[in-house]
Amino acid sequence: MFGKAVSYDLIWDSAACQAVDESQRWIVVAMQKYGHELVTMLWRILGNEQDVCDAYQTIFLRLAHLEDSRKPRWIKAYLFRTASNAAITMLRERLVEKKTLSSMTQAAEEPQVSERDFDTRHLAESLRQHVAQLPEHLRNVIMLRDLGELSYPEVARILGVSAGTARVYRCKAVQLLATWMNTEDDQ
Repeated sequence: MFGKAVSYDLIWDSAACQAVDESQRWIVVAMQKYGHELVTMLWRILGNEQDVCDAYQTIFLRLAHLEDSRKPRWIKAYLFRTASNAAITMLRERLVEKKTLSSMTQAAEEPQVSERDFDTRHLAESLRQHVAQLPEHLRNVIMLRDLGELSYPEVARILGVSAGTARVYRCKAVQLLATWMNTEDDQ
């Protein structure tokens, strides 16, 4: 499915499991239970092995350092929301870095428009940037539904809205993305 494989499984032998504090064992269980789904979603959002690994690590570091070492009530929802927030932050940082570099190298040649039309990497990066610019409620639905491959009822439960509302938000997000992508093509 992806160009490179990322190993998200951690091998926990009995000694390693015993080394984990009892109050934090639920983190190990969550990593084993939801790791594959999180990596899949992060790959779709970020499209870069190093960024996926960084975001994955960020998620579980946040779990390990929660206030009062309290386990979240909805672990899966917390994980996916944290993952999407970490991914969006990384995309925004990449966008700022890219703008800075492009302003420094304006004299460099730009690729021909016809080359960009067929450049799938350019299109994927452009779409990622536009997803990052969506309003939060629309962005969350797109990330959970389309990138995380969750059903509308699961998305609704995570976001605290009805399944119908999740469908409407997704429809609005897709319309906005299509408009932005078409505007970009016209330029």
